[in-house]
Amino acid sequence: MAAKAITEVGGIKVGKLLIEGKTKQVYDVPSQPGHSILLNKDRITAHNGVRAHELEGKAKISNQTNAKVFGLLNRAGLRTAFVRMVSDDAFLARQCEMVPIEWVTRRLATGSFLKRNPGVREGHRFSPAKVETFFKDDANDDPQWSDEQIISAGFTVNGVTIGQDEVDIMRKTTRLVFEVLERAWATRNCALIDMKIEFGVDNTGQLLVADVIDSDSWRLWPSGDKRLMVDKQVYRNLASVTAADLDTVKRNFAWVSEQLDAIAVPTDHLVVILMGSASDTEHCERIAKQCRELGLNTELRVTSAHKGTDATLQIVREYEGVLSKLVFITVAGRSNGLGPVLSGNTTYPVINCPPVRPDNVTQDVWSSLNLPSGLGCSTVLYPEAAALHAAQIFGLDNFLIWSRLRVRQLDNYCTLVYADKKLRGVRGVADALH
Repeated sequence: MAAKAITEVGGIKVGKLLIEGKTKQVYDVPSQPGHSILLNKDRITAHNGVRAHELEGKAKISNQTNAKVFGLLNRAGLRTAFVRMVSDDAFLARQCEMVPIEWVTRRLATGSFLKRNPGVREGHRFSPAKVETFFKDDANDDPQWSDEQIISAGFTVNGVTIGQDEVDIMRKTTRLVFEVLERAWATRNCALIDMKIEFGVDNTGQLLVADVIDSDSWRLWPSGDKRLMVDKQVYRNLASVTAADLDTVKRNFAWVSEQLDAIAVPTDHLVVILMGSASDTEHCERIAKQCRELGLNTELRVTSAHKGTDATLQIVREYEGVLSKLVFITVAGRSNGLGPVLSGNTTYPVINCPPVRPDNVTQDVWSSLNLPSGLGCSTVLYPEAAALHAAQIFGLDNFLIWSRLRVRQLDNYCTLVYADKKLRGVRGVADALH
């Protein structure tokens, strides 16, 4: 009997079936142009489908895991296709044409890497993490490809030709996705050993992290111990598969999903922006805006170290008595006493960001730089720089703030690449040289 046609998922009417893979189906969503629904199956496979079993409940667990992972990536600011869950076993995503390459990132050498690179000891640590690429071709067991092979293939995906620029961006993004999740898992004392992701291009030409990221996608070792692995490798390693084995795999997958719930992003930090005069409010608001874009908790206060030293120090003591993760950004022009006074009376970082004006720039900056001995406050001139400096301090032990900083670096890189690409126009680099 033919399977019943699916017309609705999570209360959303679906159109035609676009793609059916081993573990999921992808449907068009006519009511939301440019989007699709990915419906997971209660099915687990390995070795390019040579081994396959029905596994009741896997679709729900995989869907939850995927949503939590992409939720973290979206919060970090990465460009992904994931939008939201729409049911226990399905999610809404930006509709993409997929780049037929699997991107694999490895922190430790294990598995197939050892077979392809005899002589490398298991557990060899890659710094930076190693990124490899594999052409999606089940018939030939997904062969490893070089950059040159990808570029020579001349893939055109939703109107975007995959050239060196796109390969470079995908490689940098792949490594960053791994590092974000590696740091997130470290908060649960789990080591992310390796993982694979895929990219797609949406109908606006954006290159996005797409498809699914779940326990089929990575090796995950609690406490860094291979014997405790909780990923699909357990299923791959089975000599034969019993119902009890499948129950173990399912419990492992459920445990992973539960652990993702427990990954907490610390919020116990604060940037206190102190201004010497209310006339500096506009400058301070620009600093606060930059801070908030990086996910920093921020408060603004008005106080003068010259005119109200006791009150200034009392404000500092109030914050020190409540929080242990503080950064003070001080905004004062003319003779900047605010930053130096704070630096001499607190052990927390102090960043000067004077509201310099063209008619007094030398004096404003000099009063922040020419400090008495024993003081360690830094000085920056722009609101963005003050926010970035504060984020770098908090990012030392807050993986999400660290991630947003890294995403901003990636965005800066991509902006330059696309600007150069636009300047070159339709001509490639090789054409421009002749």
